[in-house]
Amino acid sequence: MTDDRPVRVVLAGAYGHGRSHLENLRGLSARGLVELAGVCDLREVDADRLHGLGAPEQARPDDLAGLIGRTGAEITILCTPINTHADLAVTALRAGSHLLLEKPPAASLAAFERITSAVGETGLACQIGFQSLGSAAVPALRKLIASGELGEIRGIGVAGAWERPAEYFTRSAWSGRRRLNGQDVVDGALTNPFAHATATALAVAGAEELGSVASVELELFHANPIEADDTAAARIHLANGQVITVAVTLCATGRSEPYLIVHGSAGTARLTYTTDDLDGTVHPRANLLENLVAHVRTGAELLVPAARTGAFMEFMEAVRLAPDPLPISDEHQRIHPDRRELPGIRELTDLSAERLALFSELGAAWATAPRSRQTTTRGAARG
Repeated sequence: MTDDRPVRVVLAGAYGHGRSHLENLRGLSARGLVELAGVCDLREVDADRLHGLGAPEQARPDDLAGLIGRTGAEITILCTPINTHADLAVTALRAGSHLLLEKPPAASLAAFERITSAVGETGLACQIGFQSLGSAAVPALRKLIASGELGEIRGIGVAGAWERPAEYFTRSAWSGRRRLNGQDVVDGALTNPFAHATATALAVAGAEELGSVASVELELFHANPIEADDTAAARIHLANGQVITVAVTLCATGRSEPYLIVHGSAGTARLTYTTDDLDGTVHPRANLLENLVAHVRTGAELLVPAARTGAFMEFMEAVRLAPDPLPISDEHQRIHPDRRELPGIRELTDLSAERLALFSELGAAWATAPRSRQTTTRGAARG
């Protein structure tokens, strides 16, 4: 017998990116798919923010298990600071709730494995919020690669260039931090705003689970006065022999859509993963919360289970263990009252994706400092 009652949901983290989850909940609630039963945050969430979602019970993060129990929530959406993901995810799972966990899944590989262990112990679902992995463009590109039409694949290049104001890096205590109060945060351009870039490239390469990453070369920099990287390049060597490069920055002028290029001996393919555009054809994208609801109600296959993000976490672990990012001196920047800009950086990220090269290999003056390239292997990450 089909259970067509709305799925009761708790949202942990209603501010920042949590606002997009509230908007999604409004849409799914109007369709009768979900009911927001509870909200968990350090601050009280005002009624305006919850408009159209009823009057959910409110609680603080240290009472998440109690909130789940009192409301009977079947799904918890976890959209809290990165360094809190593991503890709250395990709490939600052990309280009997399925989970939609915002990316990146955790601040370290060990923390990620705590979450996957809890998933295994409870038998509950954990969907990771990499929205781009819900796009039909990813399997379409994988099918194109498998067909041989592109020839022998020599690598995948990723480029991303966005502008972020200075206040972006001070919006919360953990913004732009690698560590906070002795805890790993790893909130850099590579691992948070452009996390989808690497995760999508790994999915296209068919290298998603733990054990897929052999080693990672990293060039981490910051133009802004922060701990983490706001400009970075990486070369990921996969266990299957393929190579992925990722070049990203938050110090561009304006915003362009990030993309990846698959380089083959017989041709190339370009996927703009934010718009699901594969060489001019826009593919549909599934709603990850709706997919999780279908999984809970009907047993539908989960689109982004935690296992699909194991390789991304190996990459994140390499970033976590790398030496701290190097500062880019003011002489290489245009410093505006509200932001910092690296002249030519958009073109540099494009060139990286085209040539599968790191910044230092492309002659960037600010990328020639000692220690700018680091290599971390999975063996070192686990040792």
